[in-house]
Amino acid sequence: MIKYLLAVGFTEYEAKVYLELLRESPSTGYQLSKRSGVPRSMVYEALGRLSGRGAVLESYEDRATLYRPLPPDVLLDNLEKSQQEVIEALRSGMSAIYATPDEDLLWSITGRSAALSYAGHMIREAKRELMFVLSDAVLRDLRPEIQAAHERGLNLSTLLTGDAELPWGQVAYHPPLESELQQITSTSVIVADGGESLILNEKLETTATITRNRNLVFITGQFIWMELFTQRVYAQLGNDLLARLDAPDRAIFESLRQHKPSDQKTQK
Repeated sequence: MIKYLLAVGFTEYEAKVYLELLRESPSTGYQLSKRSGVPRSMVYEALGRLSGRGAVLESYEDRATLYRPLPPDVLLDNLEKSQQEVIEALRSGMSAIYATPDEDLLWSITGRSAALSYAGHMIREAKRELMFVLSDAVLRDLRPEIQAAHERGLNLSTLLTGDAELPWGQVAYHPPLESELQQITSTSVIVADGGESLILNEKLETTATITRNRNLVFITGQFIWMELFTQRVYAQLGNDLLARLDAPDRAIFESLRQHKPSDQKTQK
């Protein structure tokens, strides 16, 4: 708990004193110093800061000042409110000075949480169209943003590489055999409004590549479009036409049929 209190602005001594008050109060500064291990020379400074932030209550007796903690629920409500106010102030202030980049560079971002946060930002900022290649894990994390985009009326085109279902927009499943051959089972792609793309590979230390390079974004979008086109064509093929394909191509289509026979369709 000390680690988490440090994360919301407490010093180590403040955290130790507050936690000790939760265990036993009312207490004097001397008693708190003895039980918490905070030096006596520092315990009153810590109590003063806790009092200043409203985390402890004081009662003045003849010989000593007694302290008791603000109830945890009240303290955490106050911390949550103050953190929200700080975040909203930062959001407003930083957004006002942020210049959206317009360049052809390739950018890398490391860490799953950071990559998914940027992906969510792309989805929320999109105005017209979103194209996806999604693994089950990434779909699970981005589902709320994708649903919100659908409710805003955006055109959604999605190629799924796993077993999860998506009820919005045009959806197709990538053939499992081809997914293994192309090694895309751990790769997810997002193209927003044809102007920015993100490619996330969860096997490479969850590294994502982000770009606004027009040629690269175009190629990424075309890959998704062609895969969806192939699925629509496949849906019209009968066994007689499949039998005329070369064995490797036929195996790919047959793996798709075995994978999700009831879901190979365009959903509206």
